[in-house]
Amino acid sequence: MGYAADPRVDTYIDALPAWQQEICRHVRDLVHRADPEVAETVKRTRQPYFVLDGNICALLAAKEHVNVFLYDGAIVPDPEGIITAGHDNKTARTVAFKRGDQINDRALRQMFKEIIANNRAGGWRKVKERARVHRAAPL
Repeated sequence: MGYAADPRVDTYIDALPAWQQEICRHVRDLVHRADPEVAETVKRTRQPYFVLDGNICALLAAKEHVNVFLYDGAIVPDPEGIITAGHDNKTARTVAFKRGDQINDRALRQMFKEIIANNRAGGWRKVKERARVHRAAPL
């Protein structure tokens, strides 16, 4: 672990069943490997968020799965089809992992990198607006 862990995130993860802990720790490591400047925080009282110039993702453990909410405004490509819900959501899409699921490290880390790049460019809302204006501009 080469990053500053927020003890509140540790508390959240430590309270989960072992299989969910494993998923959460794996995703946590992936998001930090996407960029060493990623920070951890807790929002909505207890939910772990990973941020860098805006939200990147959040973790939410449910009874039968772990949701990873990707805050990308549905603009980051998903060529490997890892998104499981929220395809048309205007703010966040979800990748859900059940017990025993394999995490596609390469695809998820690439999505984290693209979300971070969009955050650094002003956030997905500004990136989306620039793309819309660019498409509408006459040649």
